[in-house]
Amino acid sequence: MVVAAVLFVGLGIGPHTGRYRTLTMLSGSMTPVYPVGAVVIDTPESPTQLRVGQVISFQTPTGDHQVVSHRVVKVLSAGTHPVFQTKGDANPTPDPWTAQATDATIWRVRAVVPGLGWLILGLRHPLVRWMLVLGVPAVLGVLGLMEIWRSPGPRRG
Repeated sequence: MVVAAVLFVGLGIGPHTGRYRTLTMLSGSMTPVYPVGAVVIDTPESPTQLRVGQVISFQTPTGDHQVVSHRVVKVLSAGTHPVFQTKGDANPTPDPWTAQATDATIWRVRAVVPGLGWLILGLRHPLVRWMLVLGVPAVLGVLGLMEIWRSPGPRRG
């Protein structure tokens, strides 16, 4: 239980330090190494360190700019703003785009926690959120009032 609490605090507060970030794998493009529902932990790295074989998380150069975590299969241009091509491990072909690192850092996948993403996604569900925000305090309030209003036991004198 303590380990779970430390893990949740680390995953919740730690990314705000900028030393790492977490992402939930929502597709099977990187299975079996990074299964659907896993949380990957990314750390920042200089774009000059980008190499073939690394798994990085980046915004796709497509209309929706979704963030994906895929393996670098080709570095077309190195330097501070490298151009590269990626591929999901489970996909038969490379991604249909080339991407370019435009920031001072790239995010490299360093670790994976299988299954944790399902719990996080479940906690984000609107019904669960309302139950946690309103339901739990309401139940605690009722239990507190019941304790206050409970008839006193026999007096000792």
